[in-house]
Amino acid sequence: MNRVMAIASWLAPTVDLRCTQIKCGSEPARDRARSFTTILGTLLLCLITTAALATEPELRVQTHLQPTDSVMVGGVLELQLDVFTDSWFTDAPTLPELKLSGALVMPPDGHAEHINQKLDGKSFNGMRYSFRITPNLARGIDIPALTVRATPGQATTELSAQSQPLHFIATQPPGFKPGEPVLVAQGLRFTQKVIKSVTPLKLGDSITRQLTLQADGALAMSLPTPLLGDVAGLSRYPKSPWISSLDDGRGHFNGGQRIDTATYRIDTEGQYSLPAIELKWWDASTQQTRTAHVPAVTFDAVVNSTYRPVFSITEELERHGQQISGHWLGLLALLVIVALLAWFSCPLVHRAYLGGQARRRARHAMWLESAEYAWRQIPSQLEDRPAQLSALYLWAKRSRNDLKLTNLGPRVQGLLCACYGRKPSEDQALHRLKESLTELHSQVERNNESAALALRPLNPVHKKEFR
Repeated sequence: MNRVMAIASWLAPTVDLRCTQIKCGSEPARDRARSFTTILGTLLLCLITTAALATEPELRVQTHLQPTDSVMVGGVLELQLDVFTDSWFTDAPTLPELKLSGALVMPPDGHAEHINQKLDGKSFNGMRYSFRITPNLARGIDIPALTVRATPGQATTELSAQSQPLHFIATQPPGFKPGEPVLVAQGLRFTQKVIKSVTPLKLGDSITRQLTLQADGALAMSLPTPLLGDVAGLSRYPKSPWISSLDDGRGHFNGGQRIDTATYRIDTEGQYSLPAIELKWWDASTQQTRTAHVPAVTFDAVVNSTYRPVFSITEELERHGQQISGHWLGLLALLVIVALLAWFSCPLVHRAYLGGQARRRARHAMWLESAEYAWRQIPSQLEDRPAQLSALYLWAKRSRNDLKLTNLGPRVQGLLCACYGRKPSEDQALHRLKESLTELHSQVERNNESAALALRPLNPVHKKEFR
C-alpha cells in the first residue's frame, strides 16, 4: 500500500502538467491530455484495489494465567490462550501440546469462548482456550512460548503466531510436609458404600467396600489414592479406579471424581474391622487445612456348614490309601488279567466270526441250487394265473431227469395235454396235479435210488441234505 502511495505522489506533477495543457492548449491537445489523464486515473485505481485485495489477514496469540497472585501445590492454575484474527476463522486453530516438568496439564476439551478485542486500534475476533495446570512440586515453573496455526478467511496460506513465555511459582500449603500429597479444592465430599454378598456373612462369602471422592475445582487425575489395605483373615481383590471429570452439564469444568473399590473374601471365621480412612486437604475457599474421613466397617463371619474348602490332594490320597485292602487289590488284579485276555483274544474271535459267516453263506447258496428248493416253489407257481411250470422243470432237471417229462408220470402228461391240446381243460388238470404232488415226489426219489444201485456214476457226488 505504501508503494502505491509513493507511485501516486510521483505521478502527481505529471497530472498537474496535463491539466494545465488542457486549459491552455489547443483543442486537439486538450483531447490528448484528457485521454492521458483518464488512463492514468484508471491505472492508479487498479493499483490501489489490487493492493487492498493482496493484504493478508493477521493472526495474534495472547496468554494469561488465572489466578495471577499465588499458586498452591495441588491447586489448579488456568492458562488462558487467546487466538485473534482481524478476519474470521474458517476452522478451529491448531493448538500446541503443552507438557511441564513438575506439573499435571489437562489440555482444552475442544470448547472455546468467543471474544472480541481491539488491538492497535483494529477490531479482532478471537477464541479463548483453557489449559488447566496442577503443580506437584513447590518450585518455579516456566511455560514456553506456544505456537498456534490457523487459516483465517481471505488467507492464501496457513498462518502461525507465538505467545509470550510465562513463569509462575508454586508454594506448599501450610500444614503439609514437602513431598506429602496435597489436594487443593473449593469443596470436598468423601463417602463410602458397603455391599455384602449375603447376610449374615459366613466363611467363603465376600464384602465390597466402595469409596467415592469428589473435589470441586480439582483435576480428577490429581486426586489422591485412598489406602485400602490388607486385613488378616481376608483376601483383598482391588478393582481399577474410576476417574472422571465433573461439569455443570454444559461442558464447563467443575472438578474431579475418583471411585475406588475393593472386595474382601472371608478366609477364616471371626470378627473383622476395615479401618477408617482419613484424607487431609486444603480448603481454597477458607484458606485452611481440613480433614475428611469415612468410618470403619466392622462385621462378623461365622462357620458355614455347607461350605467345603478346596480339598488337599495329598490328604485325599492318604485317606483313600488307608481304605484300600488286600481284597480290593486282588479284585483289581483279576480285572486287569480279564481285560488283557479279552484284548489278546479279540483277533481270534473276529476270525471265528468271519468263518461262521462264510459257512452260512455257502450253505444258503447250496440250498438255493438244490432240487428241494425248486420243489418248494412248485405249489405257489401252480396257484398263479396263468400257472407257471418253471419250478417243475427246474426240479426235474435237478432230480437227474434231464427234463424228460415222460418220466414224471401220467398226471404231468395229462396237464400238458390239457394246457396245449385241442380241448383245453387246464383247471381240472392242475387240480389233479396238485393232489398227486406227494406221490410224484416219492416216485422220483425211488427212481433215483434204483438208478444209483444199477450203475454208479463215474464222478460220484455225495448227496447232501438241506434244511
